[in-house]
Amino acid sequence: MGTDLIAERARFVDPVDRVSEILFGLIMAVTIVGSLSIATAGRSEVRTVLAAALGCNLAWGLVDAVMYLVRTLAERTRNLGLAKQVAAANESDAHRLIMATLPEHVAAITGPSELEGMRRRLLGPAVPQGGLRRDDYFAAIGIFLLVVAATFPVVLPFLLTTDTRLAMHASRIITLAMLFAAGFTLGRYAGHAHPVRIGLVMLAFGAVLILTVMALGG
Repeated sequence: MGTDLIAERARFVDPVDRVSEILFGLIMAVTIVGSLSIATAGRSEVRTVLAAALGCNLAWGLVDAVMYLVRTLAERTRNLGLAKQVAAANESDAHRLIMATLPEHVAAITGPSELEGMRRRLLGPAVPQGGLRRDDYFAAIGIFLLVVAATFPVVLPFLLTTDTRLAMHASRIITLAMLFAAGFTLGRYAGHAHPVRIGLVMLAFGAVLILTVMALGG
């Protein structure tokens, strides 16, 4: 709770969050671009699909950024309300309130001394504060940019060549490479003994997604 403020501010720099935002944008873009028929697409159709991919990720990035702010505000307000309840409660009730907010795996290893330490911190100057701060808005902007930026590697080949078939193949290769890198990053962050395997799982997921889109007419 007292440390929740630090956790909230650091949330955006968490590799899992960063990679997740990139994956959302990447998968959205490759799904839309994959709907393009390489056999019959003309330049006007290519431009329409690329504009749709960018527009979709602009909208998704905006929604994701706004929801980040909403979630942050809701959690801060909840933490502030909890702090007020703990301050007004007796020791045993305060411990019960704190215990109810802890994740199950944390609650299982938390004893009376830890709960009392949390209660005392909530009564001190580190009590959680409500509302949004400047860092939260910067984080929301960063989320928006990550989602939008994930569009460009997928559409870049179409901007560099007029050969739609070649551009589509290059776009798919770039997508698979980015998915492997994302999986590898997540695996390494999680401390997996073989992060390459996580990267390969993500690559396989991307291959299945691309094949599915192709089977549906892309």
